[in-house]
Amino acid sequence: MMDFKKTNAPTNTVTRNLNDFSKDTGNVYESVVIISKRANQIAAQMKDELSKKLQEFGSNQDNLEEVFENDEQIQISRYYERLPKPTLIATQEFLEDKIYYRNPSKDAGADKI
Repeated sequence: MMDFKKTNAPTNTVTRNLNDFSKDTGNVYESVVIISKRANQIAAQMKDELSKKLQEFGSNQDNLEEVFENDEQIQISRYYERLPKPTLIATQEFLEDKIYYRNPSKDAGADKI
């Protein structure tokens, strides 16, 4: 599993060549399904990690210190907002052949399509 923080994925939308998506699978739509499933995994991983970091600041009290804690929470949230979106990370991983996938309906013995 690739660390999403160390990706070279773009942070904005990039025009892609559709032929790049169908070269390994032979089907653009199958490639899109693979990318979307990986993007969901990345999004869940990012959400879990962000939630764990923000839980450290959890407090049942309202006081002056909470203002300073909120500043730290804001910094953490901004960091995650600046990361590339999960779809862009998954697309980059797919194009760099960093995603393991298989299609059991095509060939029961194939590891990579």
